[in-house]
Amino acid sequence: MKNTVYLIPSVLDEAATNTIPLYIIDAVKNCQVIFAENERTTRRFLKSICKEIVIDAFEWFTIHKTEEAQINIFKQALSAGKNIAIISEAGCPGIADPGQILIAVAQEMGVTVKPLVGPSSILLALMASGMNGQSFEFLGYLPIDNNDRIRKIKELEQSSKKNNSTKIFIETPYRNNQLIETVLKNCLPATRFCIASQLTAANEYVQTKKIQDWKKQTIDFHKKPVIFLLSA
Repeated sequence: MKNTVYLIPSVLDEAATNTIPLYIIDAVKNCQVIFAENERTTRRFLKSICKEIVIDAFEWFTIHKTEEAQINIFKQALSAGKNIAIISEAGCPGIADPGQILIAVAQEMGVTVKPLVGPSSILLALMASGMNGQSFEFLGYLPIDNNDRIRKIKELEQSSKKNNSTKIFIETPYRNNQLIETVLKNCLPATRFCIASQLTAANEYVQTKKIQDWKKQTIDFHKKPVIFLLSA
């Protein structure tokens, strides 16, 4: 098979189209099928980076949460020799975003998978944090239950100190402040904590401070996209 699955990065902030390399446009134009996490916003994104892209010329499919329902359609498109673009909501598909199952199918079928350069909030936050970029772990979401969350945060702090590693995690935006409060109450004073918010946006914010210093200020990141990093 000579066809290709392109992993298309998308903007973290709608206004930050400058973070998308020009070669993304050529890759999209070379595709016949698009698997998107959200078709509506993906259509808007593609138009924002190139008005000449004919949106309705593609076969569109939505990546469901389970993704299993799309595997047969995905396989059929690959077997027909079609080039496919996988596009998630923000950042890079397969990295804390949907697409992994479809990408695995393409690998099993021996199809070329082409990852394209673009913004990843996880890596951007790590780059700007000043924390260990040689040894790090992305945990995704921490437990919702308060006791489980406290236990998990303490485990992460201990693991970070033992292995000299950076722990990276996220939260649903409307629960950001509760997570921050839990971290500040339960981590050691000298532990470093980074809050990286609105990455690539005009109001981008990235600050790393010790827990004892964060406690001296008022913090409000309610309903803002945030990446959290911890280093003990």
